[in-house]
Amino acid sequence: MSVEVVTPVPTRGRGTRIAVTAGALGTALVAVSVVSLGLGQYALAPTEVLGVLLQAGGIDTAWAPDAPTAAGVVLDIRLPRIALGILVGAALAVSGVLMQAIFGNPLADAAVVGVSSGAALGAAASLTFGLTLFGLWTTPGFAFVGGLVAVFSVYLVSRSGGRTEVVTLLLTGIAVNAIAGAGLAFLTFAGTTSTREQIVFWQLGSLNGALWQNIALVAPLVLVGVAASVLVAKRLDLFALGERTARHLGLRVEALRILVIVLVALLVCAAVAFAGIIAFVGLVIPHLMRMAIGPAHLPLVITSALGGATLIAVADLIARTAVPLADLPIGMITSLVGGPFFLWLLVRTRRRAGGWG
Repeated sequence: MSVEVVTPVPTRGRGTRIAVTAGALGTALVAVSVVSLGLGQYALAPTEVLGVLLQAGGIDTAWAPDAPTAAGVVLDIRLPRIALGILVGAALAVSGVLMQAIFGNPLADAAVVGVSSGAALGAAASLTFGLTLFGLWTTPGFAFVGGLVAVFSVYLVSRSGGRTEVVTLLLTGIAVNAIAGAGLAFLTFAGTTSTREQIVFWQLGSLNGALWQNIALVAPLVLVGVAASVLVAKRLDLFALGERTARHLGLRVEALRILVIVLVALLVCAAVAFAGIIAFVGLVIPHLMRMAIGPAHLPLVITSALGGATLIAVADLIARTAVPLADLPIGMITSLVGGPFFLWLLVRTRRRAGGWG
């Protein structure tokens, strides 16, 4: 007698909730981007912004302002900044989804466990020592190596008996952040004035100075990382059943975990190399999306990418406009939101686990 195995599918209500969430996030992202293109020291109306964009696409319209300065501000200053923010936000949010899946821990995040700091250390080393081994890819390459070393260190130390210990994960993250911080301090001391400014820029996190040539490097890394995350998302659902069950179902657990770790390093290095350390995006967004649509990883990856992009777009808008004639660090803004959220999540996790002891 054969037994038919039925694969569970999302209910209609859940599918609708996913579609509504994704649609709302996409709409919010477009709206925030248009508003951000118009706000600033050189203010433009939304119709003027659309006119500039249409004119850049070869469509003549009466909406475009006559002053050539408007096109320069929108196309050469604000648009690259928004595009970089969208890529960085998507990369950090998806990396958070991946880390929480492979560690089986809601507290896992690239910044919390030191992956962002490791990537920043690698990028800072390449500039401080003037390395040009791979041309324009040198800084992202060293950021990738630094992030990879950090995430493998966390993985090897925090694993025990086939599971990830919460306390060990957090303590390992503290240690990795401390080591990377010491390395960044040394490079700040040993570097030139120019490299010191860039190291400070990484530590604070900012999209100031975004250029199209930087986006040309970041975009392929993020797109490949997110696409690969979508491809492995359904297999990550099996981690929730436990590693032993996942192995019985034919999943190559260790191979998948190593692949995901590499993807995390790829996504984080792409973000850190050109935007610096922007904390808590990978912690906050996946949890909010999980509360909204459930734990299935395929829709979680997609909505988290949209949510992370939207969060960074909003944070950048606040950073540019909150204080006149000033540009606040984005890392500070995301930490103001993510810090209290992390404390709440830590307390909730401890209560559910009955204490760490």
